[in-house]
Amino acid sequence: SPSGIRSRYTDKETVGIYTMVMAGRINKAIVQQLLSHGLPAVGLAGIDGQILRAKRKKRLLIIDERGRKRIIEGGYTGKITDVNTRILSLLLENGYLPVIAPIALGEENELLNVDSDRAAANIAGALKAESLVLLTDVQGVMIDGKYVKKIPMREAESLLSTIGPGMDKKLLASVEAVKSGVKEAVISSGFVDAPVTNALNHTLGTVIAIE
Repeated sequence: SPSGIRSRYTDKETVGIYTMVMAGRINKAIVQQLLSHGLPAVGLAGIDGQILRAKRKKRLLIIDERGRKRIIEGGYTGKITDVNTRILSLLLENGYLPVIAPIALGEENELLNVDSDRAAANIAGALKAESLVLLTDVQGVMIDGKYVKKIPMREAESLLSTIGPGMDKKLLASVEAVKSGVKEAVISSGFVDAPVTNALNHTLGTVIAIE
């Protein structure tokens, strides 16, 4: 996009395949792993109980390979507009761990592919979570060749147009989460022992917070 954020294009056929893979094979594989570690995981998709509602992007403004701005058909991607926390709160209050595939229900009841990091940010904000952890394949956010431990939210916003693809979405999701009331977002490596614990303890990763 002109802002520098890269997104995937999803047509009608692809969103069907995406739903089968994300809500089926991948979601259940994650649930299986969590159950094997004694965690009472429950697999859901964002469309279940209308957990995630989104508005379809019917037109997209893009920068093509020649650097020109173009408007293309938006396909079946969406931007989250609402999070229904009732089912999630019910599960959490009864000791269950929801695992949510990033598929939202559109305004015309169509399936929409939504960005997983931004979906997590929206859910964290709606649940008034203290922390959002986004795991990736690197230690954290790198600036000027060095990993940084903490970035104030306003500085993180200014980095969005210059940070590399992939990390830009995680940084954007972190900013959105903090703006929605989450105390902190942590971008950290998922390829270490106890990755979530290390992120929450700030042993690894980059923390994005108000200050």
